[in-house]
Amino acid sequence: MVESLQPEALERELGQHLRALRLRQNLDQRELAARAGVAVGVVKRLETGQGATLKSLIKVLRILGRADWIHALAPEVSISPLQMLKTKKPRQRASKKKGSKGEDDVSPR
Repeated sequence: MVESLQPEALERELGQHLRALRLRQNLDQRELAARAGVAVGVVKRLETGQGATLKSLIKVLRILGRADWIHALAPEVSISPLQMLKTKKPRQRASKKKGSKGEDDVSPR
């Protein structure tokens, strides 16, 4: 069950999938890194589940032909027509927390 896995376990699982994709396409880590425009260490860290930047992950996924994975992480929010009739305008910003002054509070001091 995915919900019960720790982030580290999910990173390792993603890394295993990336490695399998790379090998299926008969690419070594150096070649994948060169095509993606990232360092070889980035590919190694991704494949071992040690992480990298989101930008590097996207670059690698594009070369492996799996950019669609990114879209699966953030599907478009959809609302049913009936729910649209019942709701107000879509939110434009988050509301302030009561009793706290945030860092981005721009009121004069």
